[in-house]
Amino acid sequence: MRIVVPIKQVPEIAEVKIDPETKTLIRAGVPSIVNPFDEFAVEEAIKIKEKFGGEVVVITMGPPQALDAIRKCLAMGADRALHLCDRAFAGADTWATAYALAEAIKTLEPYDLIIAGKQAIDGDTAQVGPEIAEILGIPQITYAIKVEISEDQKRISVRRETDEGYEVVECKLPALITAIKGLNEPRLPSLMAIMKARQKEVKTLTAEELGGEQDQYGLPGSPTQVVEIFTPEARTGGVKIDGTEDPAGAAKQLIDWLLKKGVLP
Repeated sequence: MRIVVPIKQVPEIAEVKIDPETKTLIRAGVPSIVNPFDEFAVEEAIKIKEKFGGEVVVITMGPPQALDAIRKCLAMGADRALHLCDRAFAGADTWATAYALAEAIKTLEPYDLIIAGKQAIDGDTAQVGPEIAEILGIPQITYAIKVEISEDQKRISVRRETDEGYEVVECKLPALITAIKGLNEPRLPSLMAIMKARQKEVKTLTAEELGGEQDQYGLPGSPTQVVEIFTPEARTGGVKIDGTEDPAGAAKQLIDWLLKKGVLP
């Protein structure tokens, strides 16, 4: 089987800062990691490869430093990688990102399965995976908590989490699924695996080399743009009611406060 895993290098959440002029994340000098949900995707792809054979190809779109994220995935067990690296990709929203990744995936045809993380922790949109499936015209099953491939490798069965519980969905391959926490436990690469990862193929592609419609990449190809960004005002005020010694008095105090705020009629 050929399994493709789109990944993203994201900044540490505690370090996120916004450029007030460009309305984009400031990444320079900020520690970065592989998006955690993407690690679940990589691990699942490797587990499937270990059972059925084949290869796992990692794809990412990002600046040169994104190579660090690629190397970690290769150390986990992925076989090779594509790195979309070009200023033409800068400023991409989820749709332009999905378009570029989909064009890269087309260069890997035939493929059997695409596994993406459910969302990136810096944007939290959960849109790129489903958009890739839409562009490629293949089935998608999101929020996978358990994955089974048929012995003939032509169908996939996914147990997916929902707000009400779970569903079991089956479809033909090729297809795209998105991974959530609980699908597996990502492995920690050994020192030997980390060293071997440096010998694995990483192909870098510019927008021109990738092909496709050039005006669909980056900011020009993004139908959504951030026009304003701000930090919400900090909450102030509030009342602390301690009913440890006088529960009845505390209850009356709470009722009086709710009446004053108009919460109670």
